[in-house]
Amino acid sequence: MQVIVRENNVDQALKALKKKMQREGIFREMKLRNFYEKPSEKRAREKAEGLRRARKLARKRAQREGLLPGKRTR
Repeated sequence: MQVIVRENNVDQALKALKKKMQREGIFREMKLRNFYEKPSEKRAREKAEGLRRARKLARKRAQREGLLPGKRTR
């Protein structure tokens, strides 16, 4: 991963790096690797994540097609 520092602005470059790492899921990966995860727990977690992703995608698709109301504003 590479971030360009422009005009000696390290703070901006650091912010960009953190954003890239967040998008790539590196922080999440580091948190997961902190402790050993049993293979059965890993399978269960990945299955739950997949279900969550599928439901979210289906919900967004239904909103686009007008079957569900859009996002609520508070």
